[in-house]
Amino acid sequence: MKRIATGLISAAMLAAIPMPALAENPDETAQIIDEGLGQSQVQQLAHELVDQIGPRLTNSTNMRRAEAWAVEKMRELGLQNVRKEGFEFGRGWDYIASDVRMIAPRPLELAALPVAWTPGTNGTIEAEIVVAPIAKKEHFEAYRGKLAGKIVLITKPGTGDEPGTAPFRRLDNGEIAKRDAIDLPSFDPDSLERRREQSDYALELDEFLRSEGAVAWVKKSYRDGKLLHGTGYTFESGKTPSLPGFEIAAEDYRRLTRLAKTGPAPRLSLMAETRFVDDDTQAYNIIGEISGSDPKAGYVMAGAHFDSWFAADGAVDNGAGSVTVLEAARILKAIGAKPKRTIRFALWGAEEQGLHGSLAYIRRHMMEREGEEGLSPRELGREWRYLYPATPKPGYSQMKAYFNMDNGSGKFRGIHAEGNVGAEKLMRSWLSPFADLGASQVVAGNTGGTDHVYFQAVGLPAFQFVQDPLDYFARLHHTNADTFDHLRPDDLRQTSTVMAGVLLAAANDEDALPREPIPQAPQDSDPFDYKYPDED
Repeated sequence: MKRIATGLISAAMLAAIPMPALAENPDETAQIIDEGLGQSQVQQLAHELVDQIGPRLTNSTNMRRAEAWAVEKMRELGLQNVRKEGFEFGRGWDYIASDVRMIAPRPLELAALPVAWTPGTNGTIEAEIVVAPIAKKEHFEAYRGKLAGKIVLITKPGTGDEPGTAPFRRLDNGEIAKRDAIDLPSFDPDSLERRREQSDYALELDEFLRSEGAVAWVKKSYRDGKLLHGTGYTFESGKTPSLPGFEIAAEDYRRLTRLAKTGPAPRLSLMAETRFVDDDTQAYNIIGEISGSDPKAGYVMAGAHFDSWFAADGAVDNGAGSVTVLEAARILKAIGAKPKRTIRFALWGAEEQGLHGSLAYIRRHMMEREGEEGLSPRELGREWRYLYPATPKPGYSQMKAYFNMDNGSGKFRGIHAEGNVGAEKLMRSWLSPFADLGASQVVAGNTGGTDHVYFQAVGLPAFQFVQDPLDYFARLHHTNADTFDHLRPDDLRQTSTVMAGVLLAAANDEDALPREPIPQAPQDSDPFDYKYPDED
C-alpha cells in the first residue's frame, strides 16, 4: 500500500510540472509528417475514387459521379469556397460493352476495345477484313474501290516491341541530375498548320471510309503485352464520326494481318454498345481552398487532372495525383494550418483531350489573347498559345506558385524548376525538410504534356514534381491495366506529405517566386530552312 501511495504522489507531482512549449505548439513540419505518414487516408480515398467510381472519361456519366464525389469530399475536409467551374467541351461518351472475335479461318476471341467517341455497332457486324495502312490523306487514293463491305485495318502491323529493359524502375541521383539543364526553345511557324491538319484527320478518315462503303475500322494497340487504350478525340458536338472504330491488341492485330497476307482474309464479328451523353456539354474543374489570413497576399495552388481514359479505372493516371491533392488538403486541415496566403486545390477536367481544364482556368482568371473568342474547344487547345498579344487579367498577379502532379504514383524526388532558374533557391528551402523522405532535388529542366504547361506558358511560376517512374509509362499510362493494385500506397503517403509541406511553406514565405516574362510572339528558330512538299 505504501508503494502504491508513493506512485500516486509521484504521478501527481509529474502532472503539475509544466510541459515544454514544443509539445503545446509543435513544429508544423513535424505535424505534417506525423499526420501524413501516420494518419494517411490515401488508400481509402483511392478506393472510393478508383474502385467504387472507376473510369472518368470527360463528360461521361461516370465523370459526373466523380465530380459530385469530389465536391462532397472537399466539403467534408472543411475546405472553403468549394465550387465547380465549367467550360465548354463537347459530348460525353459511355462505354457499356463490347465483343470482338475472329470467326474465320478459326474461332478466336480477340482482346479489343471500341475507340472513344466513335458510335456503337447497333448489334453485331460480321465482315471480312482488309489491311489498308493509312496514315494521312495522301494515302486515301490507293484504296479507292477496295473497301466496300470490309472491316478496314488501318495500322501497319510492325514486328513487335518486346521490352529490352525492366518495366519498373526508380530514379537514381545520376538520372535526376541529367534533368538539371535547360533546353533551348524551338519554334517552327509552320507547326500550327500541321497541328490543324492532324486534328482534322480523324474525321476526314472517317468520311473517306464511309464514302467507300467500309463497315468499321480497326487500329493496332501501340503497346504489346495485350495492353489496350481506346483513346479517341472526336468529342466535339456536331462532329461525330459515322463508323464504329476499334483498337485490337497488338499481338492479335498482327495475327490478323499475317493471315490476310497468306489468305484467305479473316472474318471478324464486332459488337460495341456505347452511348453519347449530351445533356451537358460543359466539363468542370473542381476547386476548394484553405483561406489565408492576409486577403491581399494572393494564393498558392496545387492541382492534378481528375479525368481519365475508360479502358481501366484511371488509378495512376491520374487518380494518384487527385488523391494526393485531396490528402494534402486533409493533412493541412487536420493540423489546423493557418496560412498567410490562401492555398487553393484544383482537380482539372478534360486534361486527356488537350489540357482543356487548366486552359479554361487560365482564360477565366489569368490571361486573354487576341482572337480567342469564337474558337471551338479543339481550336483553343490547338491555337491559344500562338495568339498574340497576350494580356494579363486582374487575377494574374494573385497566383504565387502552382504545383502539379501527373506522373503516376511514384514518390516525389524533387521539383522541376521548368527553366525558372530564379525560383530554384526558394524552392530548395521549401523542400529541404523532406530530404529524409527522399524529396530533395530541384532541377532546372522542363516537362510538358500536363496541366502546369499553360500556367508556365504565360509566365506564371508553375512546376511539376520529379517522380519515380515505376511502371507508369512502361505499361500503365492510358491502358487497361491502370487499376488500384498498381498504386503504391507508401509512395502516395510520401507525395501527399511533401505536397502539403511545400504548399504551406510557399503560402507562409515572405518572399514570392520570380515570374518569367509575359509571352511574346516567338521568332522562327531556323529561318533558312527548306522543306519537301510533303514533309511533316
